[in-house]
Amino acid sequence: MADYYTHFSFIVGLANAEQQASALELFRQMSALQQGDEVPAEFPSALKEVADDCVFNLDPGSEPHELWFHSDTGGTDAVSAFVQHLLQKLGSTDVVTFEWSHDCSRPRTDAYGGGAAIITASEIKTFTTSEWLQAQLQPATP
Repeated sequence: MADYYTHFSFIVGLANAEQQASALELFRQMSALQQGDEVPAEFPSALKEVADDCVFNLDPGSEPHELWFHSDTGGTDAVSAFVQHLLQKLGSTDVVTFEWSHDCSRPRTDAYGGGAAIITASEIKTFTTSEWLQAQLQPATP
């Protein structure tokens, strides 16, 4: 049997300790929702939609007011939505980017690849290496 992995690790800096504490509490609520627990009525609906994919980790970063997003198991859609929600809530014009890799404990033809995300308060753009390869194989249109 093979084990499949999706790895990512990136840092988002925040302005102060209150923003960091608020983000960590929101993540705690999202993780609880993913586990089937009840969450407050005011929990953001955009995050409810991706809570099942909340399999990433969020910890304080090594510098003050940082958030360290990381995972061995995936959650790229959920982490993208979570970061976008933070940018919207904070009125930030920042752009957050991250890359991920797909890997496997045994050689499998469908096990390797990755992707990248560009996240702003108004847009999430992602692509995977598989999508890129398929696009390269398409004949050019005149």
